[in-house]
Amino acid sequence: MLPKDPNDEKNVIVEIRAGAGGDEAALFAAEIYRMYVRYAERNRWHVDTMNVNENGIGGFKEVVFMINGQGAYSKLKYESGVHRVQRVPETESGGRIHTSTITVAILPEAEEVDFHLDMNECKFDVFRASGNGGQCVNTTDSAVRLTHIPTGIVISCQDEKSQLKNKDKALKVLRARLYEMELEKRHDAEAEARKSQVGTGDRSEKIRTYNFPQGRVTDHRIKLTLHRLDSVMDGDLYEVIDSLIAADQAAKLSTMNE
Repeated sequence: MLPKDPNDEKNVIVEIRAGAGGDEAALFAAEIYRMYVRYAERNRWHVDTMNVNENGIGGFKEVVFMINGQGAYSKLKYESGVHRVQRVPETESGGRIHTSTITVAILPEAEEVDFHLDMNECKFDVFRASGNGGQCVNTTDSAVRLTHIPTGIVISCQDEKSQLKNKDKALKVLRARLYEMELEKRHDAEAEARKSQVGTGDRSEKIRTYNFPQGRVTDHRIKLTLHRLDSVMDGDLYEVIDSLIAADQAAKLSTMNE
């Protein structure tokens, strides 16, 4: 009965960024990255890291990666938004619980047929990669910085030793971001899409809390609380994601029947 989302079968580009909370937020960003990698492994999907900005103690200020797998977007599209963690940081001597946040963005991979990118509007700079990467990665100008002149979007990619491969990855991220902007414009033009959305795409919306002292995960959009934080952090997201899909479908059906 419901129209199918044309992006549902696509691969996704995932962007995770540390928000409020300094090093603790960066550490949590790395843990959420591992959560999605484990979920991808459970689904036999392939993960391809594109760019990582580390904080020096095992945390990620930012990580961008691609999940290649049939139906990846249909499952992960509800993960966009603010994820909040409540726990006692390892650096906290007084035992006080801190609240930190990270943001997650889920972008459907955009092909040339979805979005035409004018290469004349793109500026490439190359530089020497930094950070962990093994031999060779720091010895040549293989890292790529891509600037999209009309929007000011800047993307860095240094995961590969090959400048050409880094350029290709940066273009994939840019195309996905521009495609997402186009989708948001369409959604804003459709009142029904706004009414029926179960919190997809809004990066400022607090969607989920991970409370470590109580061992619980709460998704605020559908009032779902699970008391098995460890398994969720190990990539067992099936109950959360299935519940979000069901809630979104019910909301869309009720909108159609109005």
